[in-house]
Amino acid sequence: MSPRSVSMQSLPRAGRWAIYIALAVVFAIACAFLSNWQFTRNQERSGQLALVAENYDAVPVPLAELLPADGDFSPGDEWHPVTLTGTYLTDEQLLVRNRPHGGTSAFEVLVPFRLDDGRVLLVDRGWVPPGQDQPVPDAVPAPPTGEATVIVRLRPGEPLPSSGRSAPEGQVPTINLGLVADTISPPAGEALEQSAYGVMVSEDPAPATAPSALEPPSDDPGPHLSYAIQWILFAVMGFVFIGYVIRTERRHRREDAEDAPSEAGGTDASAPAPPAPRRRRDRDAEDEDALLDAAGR
Repeated sequence: MSPRSVSMQSLPRAGRWAIYIALAVVFAIACAFLSNWQFTRNQERSGQLALVAENYDAVPVPLAELLPADGDFSPGDEWHPVTLTGTYLTDEQLLVRNRPHGGTSAFEVLVPFRLDDGRVLLVDRGWVPPGQDQPVPDAVPAPPTGEATVIVRLRPGEPLPSSGRSAPEGQVPTINLGLVADTISPPAGEALEQSAYGVMVSEDPAPATAPSALEPPSDDPGPHLSYAIQWILFAVMGFVFIGYVIRTERRHRREDAEDAPSEAGGTDASAPAPPAPRRRRDRDAEDEDALLDAAGR
């Protein structure tokens, strides 16, 4: 072993134990950070579920009540139904690709809707599957023509793809409202509401065929709470393991101390030597002595 190499056993006992405890403390801090992160995510998820429960089946209100002209969309109004009156801009229809519906990479149908006040709100009418022999849909149901009353649930726009992926003409990679505004015609894009879009609930008049409705949001709270508790248990187990290591080391030292006196006593030079065993005389020698004694008489 080189002079610079140092093992844990070569360190003083107090030094080793201090290192053990320090490692347990660092591990516990990391576990506490991860546990708090999971608690935060669980709280956020609980807030999302409460928002859906409050707004999803609420009574529809006019759009101006929740999204006035030149107003900002409030996150607390997400999923709340609103009523729109106006006409679809059918020539501005877009498809948003790679949406997970029906076990396939489906398409969602986006159609701008011009309200009576001149504003334009993007409406997600639902989803359609890819074609049988081609990646694009075989057919996309058309929206109602002329004046229509549409009920939608408000959603905030989505961010641009972090990968920078694009989409073919007539499609977009995500429901990013700025991207949609740049993709459709300038007059419609300038009037498009940039803070929210609508997920269709119903249309009046109802078309003969319509895209499949989007699934309601999941009510699964997720595993965040259980993960948070697991990280706390891991932190406790770290201290338990360090305690076990220290206890085991102390037991081994105690056993070594008990074995030391017996080993030393077995090699004590001052102890008296055992007596040498007496040699038994040979039987022939005894018989010979008996004959000599008889002849000398």
